[in-house]
Amino acid sequence: MSGSAQQGPLAWIFKRRFMRFGTVGASGVVVNLVVLYLCQEYLFSAIASASMRLNASLAMSILLSTVNNFYWNRAWTWHDRQQRPDKHLLLHFGQYAFAVWIGIAVQFILTKMLVVHVHYLIANASAIVIASVFNFVVNNYWTFRQHKPVDEMALPIIPTVEDEAGQK
Repeated sequence: MSGSAQQGPLAWIFKRRFMRFGTVGASGVVVNLVVLYLCQEYLFSAIASASMRLNASLAMSILLSTVNNFYWNRAWTWHDRQQRPDKHLLLHFGQYAFAVWIGIAVQFILTKMLVVHVHYLIANASAIVIASVFNFVVNNYWTFRQHKPVDEMALPIIPTVEDEAGQK
């Protein structure tokens, strides 16, 4: 099989997966905005300080949109990837959240670097695109990487009582 024939299906899967990743990201934006509004207007309305109310609302909206994105990326974007059986769901979520925060830092730094040369909205939009590609690559090759099934032969052989009795 030629290199281009092998790249064809791989490129199609990669493109489809990236489109799913973008769709999940868009759903996360909607969740973030809806939760932010509901928290500001209703859930945390008893908080007198506008600044503290906004901080609490932002924390809740970011948390819930991150959980939303993790769930849909795990269930839909990378559903075909076998998860490590020994990796706890919270550990996997922590790995995902860490990757997301690195992407946020990349976006922030790139925006600050680009704003010197272009309008801040263009700088931020460019940084979002670059950070999104970065986030996809990190999640594709680290958070949701393919794990091979556990090979029973690789596990240590522990002798049983019957084995020891038969050897005497």
